[in-house]
Amino acid sequence: MAGVRQFDEQATLERALGIFSERGFRATSMLDLAAGTGVQRGSLYHAYGGKEEIFLRAFGEYSGRFLAGAAEALDRPDTRSALLSFFDFCVDTIVAGSPRRGCLSTRTAIEAATDSERTATAVRAFLDKLETVVHHRLAAIDDGAHLTVDPRAAARLIVTTTRGIAVMERVDHTPAELRAIAETLVTTLVGP
Repeated sequence: MAGVRQFDEQATLERALGIFSERGFRATSMLDLAAGTGVQRGSLYHAYGGKEEIFLRAFGEYSGRFLAGAAEALDRPDTRSALLSFFDFCVDTIVAGSPRRGCLSTRTAIEAATDSERTATAVRAFLDKLETVVHHRLAAIDDGAHLTVDPRAAARLIVTTTRGIAVMERVDHTPAELRAIAETLVTTLVGP
């Protein structure tokens, strides 16, 4: 039947996300996506228009889930435990998979700066939203803790540190070492 997709779109986007996570935006080709999703290349072009569109759709799914997970992790009664929980969530996400795939948004930010303006914009929007999620939670917690910087600056520093943690994971820092980096920042911002 013309116009009806002959594949499960959600499953295809999930598989595509796995391929992008494993290979990166730049190194992933339409042939890789066709082989990895089990959908013919022509069908992928017809459905999405190309690699960038597939990435943007898959990344949209990924970023929505990540932001929801981050908000849930931050939902703690005090600032320190909220931030430690948030960083635990980030580290767990970065080290997930076998072999570990690292952080899709950080990897893409590095690659997309020269490869795709739309993809770079999508990553920037995701990081801005993540900063907003962290900021809103820091501003909402009323536990008497005083941040060493204002909540917006703290949120930006926290998100920036998540990117640094992603890079450190790529050069074989252990999850315990990554969590220690995060704990140092939390102690700097909130105290012991």
